Amino acid sequence: MNTTLETDYLIIGSGAVGMAFADTLLTETNATITIVDKLDKPGGHWNFAYPFVKLHQPSAYYGVNSMELSKGRVDKVGFNKGLNELATGPEVLAYFNDVMQHKFLPSGRVTYFPLCEYHGSGIFKSTLTDKIFEVQVKKKIVDATHLKTAIPATHTPSFEVASGVQFIPLNNLPSIKKRPSGFVVIGGGKTAIDACLWLLEHHINPDLITWIVPRDAWLLNRKNYQLNNNHFEYFLNDQAIQFESLAQADSIPDLFDRLEKGGSLLRIDKKILPKMYRCATVSEEELEQLRRIKHVIRKGRVKRINQNQIALEKGNISTSPENIHIDCSACGLSYPQLKPVFDGDLITIQTVRSCQPTFSAAFIAHIEAEYETEAIKNEICTVIPVPNRDIDWIIMMALRMKNQFNWNKNEEVFKWLQNSRLEGGFAGKLATIPKDNEKQQAILERIRKNIEPAMLKLQLFMKQLN
Repeated sequence: MNTTLETDYLIIGSGAVGMAFADTLLTETNATITIVDKLDKPGGHWNFAYPFVKLHQPSAYYGVNSMELSKGRVDKVGFNKGLNELATGPEVLAYFNDVMQHKFLPSGRVTYFPLCEYHGSGIFKSTLTDKIFEVQVKKKIVDATHLKTAIPATHTPSFEVASGVQFIPLNNLPSIKKRPSGFVVIGGGKTAIDACLWLLEHHINPDLITWIVPRDAWLLNRKNYQLNNNHFEYFLNDQAIQFESLAQADSIPDLFDRLEKGGSLLRIDKKILPKMYRCATVSEEELEQLRRIKHVIRKGRVKRINQNQIALEKGNISTSPENIHIDCSACGLSYPQLKPVFDGDLITIQTVRSCQPTFSAAFIAHIEAEYETEAIKNEICTVIPVPNRDIDWIIMMALRMKNQFNWNKNEEVFKWLQNSRLEGGFAGKLATIPKDNEKQQAILERIRKNIEPAMLKLQLFMKQLN
């Protein structure tokens, strides 16, 4: 016999976006919430994170809106020295568990069902007892799993690996007991960067590292995303550079050249033009460390790893049974089909601020709580696709500007942004720049001057992409 439950909102997934959505809904409404997840703890993919993983963005604006993750510290040692702290995987996982145990459940309005598989139509089943639950949802079902995350521990490589090859996911790197002849890092994204930095941090000779990079990536300078008072000027100046670069560029290649010269985008090898952009950040020290690795292979994706040879799309390279091959080829966030955020009785959480999924989830929850009609909600919440190609920067920027323009002219939304921890304080800081701060006022004037021509140029570049 099925157990029948009743709730206002049924949230599928207690990963970062599900938790951020639930937090805002709990804070801003009197709704009852049921959360279902197949894992035994909240935090989604953080449950499988590699031991040395850290956020790539400051802890100060990650997590849920109502509870601080950051301890307010600036790193004094390491490759992130001088910048705001980056929470480790265990810290993030403990944080989400703390939110669940000390805010959500004590509220009396949240019911949590871990270790349960959702089967659709309000029905889920316990993986331990086979007990079936049927939920009568009075308002909305919330899909917090649409932005799926592929991570090393749960990723199946797309290439063959012969027997006898030492091949490990990134999670196993700290468990190596015997010194290998060398290390082969497979992948060009954030996890590969983390693997290379871990090896260098542990004094591995960079000449012993082979880095297979199918595509080079444009990277963001983490210094530009520190929104505390000591670094706010960097952030403000970076915004001005982006608008100026757009307004003044006479072609798409010229745009990226200007963005790099202004310090808004970085690349590891200045002789290689990146074709990928996924919002990964690096510190300037991390960039210099990565440039120490000289044996970088750019022959496309791996097709097969044999004991003595690696077959790639554009040729072969030699390897050895004594080398350890580290799989960093998981793509991170998936690229799902875009859907309306609000569609009848279903809310599908997607990014409405580029590269900020937890902020987006909290924002969507606020719009759900505050506005009545589906058309207005979707107008406010234009979805920004997860970027992958270099030119996706243009698409992302155009949609980001569209959303920000709509939000700024909506007094209620703008007030919420000013008070949102996950927003990073940008809206509030812009509105409160002192009139006598001539330097910051001058940067603000550069932004104002270039917004309209930047928007026109974006429209032109968008047509060229089509």
